Amino acid sequence: MFWKDGKPFQLIGGDLHYFRVLPEYWEDRLLRAKALGLNTIQTYIPWNLHEPEPGKLVFEGIADLLSFLTLCQKLSLLVMLRAGPYICAEWDLGGFPAWLLAIEPDVRLRSSDPAYLRMVEGWWGILLPKVAPLLYGNGGPIIMVQIENEFGSYGDDKAYLSYLMKLAREHLGEDIILYTTDGGSREALEKGTIRGDDVFSAVDFTTGDDPWPIFKLQKEFNSPGKSPALSSEFYTGWLTHWGEKMARTDADFTAAALEKILSQNGSVVLYMAHGGTNFGFYNGANTGANESDYKPDLTSYDYDAPITESGDVDNAKFKAIRRVVEKYGSVSLPSVPFNNKKTGYGSFQLTKTAFLFDLLDGIDSAQIVEAENPTAMEYLYQMFGFLLYVSQYASKTGGSKLFIPKVHDRAQVFISCSPKANGGQVLYVGTIERWSNQAIDLPNAKCVSNTSLFILVENMGRVNYGPYMFDRKGILSSVYVDGRVLKGWKMISIPFNNLNKVPKFNSVIQVSSEFPKLSAHKKLEHNSEDVLEGPSFYTGHFSIGKTSEVADTYISLRGWRKGIAFVNEFNVGRYWPISGPQCNLYIPAPILRHGENVLVIFELESPNSELVVDSVDQPDFMCGSRKSSVHQL
Repeated sequence: MFWKDGKPFQLIGGDLHYFRVLPEYWEDRLLRAKALGLNTIQTYIPWNLHEPEPGKLVFEGIADLLSFLTLCQKLSLLVMLRAGPYICAEWDLGGFPAWLLAIEPDVRLRSSDPAYLRMVEGWWGILLPKVAPLLYGNGGPIIMVQIENEFGSYGDDKAYLSYLMKLAREHLGEDIILYTTDGGSREALEKGTIRGDDVFSAVDFTTGDDPWPIFKLQKEFNSPGKSPALSSEFYTGWLTHWGEKMARTDADFTAAALEKILSQNGSVVLYMAHGGTNFGFYNGANTGANESDYKPDLTSYDYDAPITESGDVDNAKFKAIRRVVEKYGSVSLPSVPFNNKKTGYGSFQLTKTAFLFDLLDGIDSAQIVEAENPTAMEYLYQMFGFLLYVSQYASKTGGSKLFIPKVHDRAQVFISCSPKANGGQVLYVGTIERWSNQAIDLPNAKCVSNTSLFILVENMGRVNYGPYMFDRKGILSSVYVDGRVLKGWKMISIPFNNLNKVPKFNSVIQVSSEFPKLSAHKKLEHNSEDVLEGPSFYTGHFSIGKTSEVADTYISLRGWRKGIAFVNEFNVGRYWPISGPQCNLYIPAPILRHGENVLVIFELESPNSELVVDSVDQPDFMCGSRKSSVHQL
């Protein structure tokens, strides 16, 4: 076992990420974790949240790490801090800031590349001195600090791991326990650990696997007598990508697997205790057989954890896990809190307030870049959101063929006889997707001169795990019209707010909130029967009376197609109900206010035919063609 203050200590922890929960709810969620029986909270630190631009540091709001750690201590919870620099976490680019992808020559992430190590040294030189006063030896809650994350599943670079260890020791001293986490196979542990006393090796493995042979293997990678059994990621559920069934794991099965560890004095960290939400544009993605086999994560990070996305604990998994923890834990557990109140504020009407192409005239010229060839989003120092590529080509009588070999991640293609495309004179011709990339037909628009080509590319979240993580966004190849490379491009940035950016004035949202209401829906022409409205803003208002309690809610996007939603200018994330399984977006009460609340939707295709959104009191993961199923890990 571990020893704490001279006594044996069984670590019973859970992952709960401060950046997936609004700060107003941190204490609520931590108290629920305590009621589950946890004595330790494990959290990642996403570099990209704290340094969204080089040298621009953010440690307030949802990024107020020190307040979160201090709160853990106030509630008598210990902390295991996963300091990165890589975190995986189903988080954009595994927590790396996307501006690393703009450096030339290419930086080799997660390696002993000197250019990369210089960046890590700069970041840790800021981060680690901030957390050092909160180490356990200094009177704080932090008992362990993780370096890297499952490196054995990625690479084999001992010089890199040794560098991170030395850098951590420089800032944190010799007393703190540094640790690595790797899969419970010999190969992963050989590659991902630093043998000896300097760094403790923890393991993770599939829930339901026999843990004790893996803990026996773990001992080979730690010093004799210094290898307490620790599963630092015991999976209580699993992640879900758009287009999949919602991952569900059986409560009794999960609890029985946990009991196998705790009953023999093993230590464990539940991944996740509480999942939370991928607000903004920070969701990650995975790949399959190749980088085109792209699978972006949902906005919800519910994870089928015992504490649900909205903090609910009245469920079978919470009760089953708590029973096991209570049986083997050394302290009596606090009483279980009630679920937080959730309210449906009813149906409300939205109005189309702006067609994206009508706003182009008002775009600041600083957001427009001209180049011979299409440029990746990162090179324009735009890290998230959308990028509009504009060029021209000569039409042919029988139409033309458009081919873009490499698009990350989803491109909607429009043509117009006007280079400005305002007034709605735009023809939608098709969508090119990273995962099903095919050439599309460009009809002859019968323009007097050249035909203007507009390609709106959405960054749907960077890959956070595996060999294809170097995931730039936008058009990453030449564009071919009838086999010829198209030259001469304008790139127009449409970044929107992300989670850790709350500017006093955001032109796109401001315009869409206050734009004169359009008197009629402007339909885009399209060369098929499916008529699209095209990328447009829709605005709705709903009121919460002064005497009513402001409570959590969900907005149901059933009948809408794909886009992003903002409530009171807060980016609550992406919706894509036609792909599913997530239909509803979670709206925590701290985003809302008494009186008028404003919802702005940026819909890429077509709205609900009634232009209605429902505020409801429960989640819904039954959209798309797939339905929920039990996922046995």
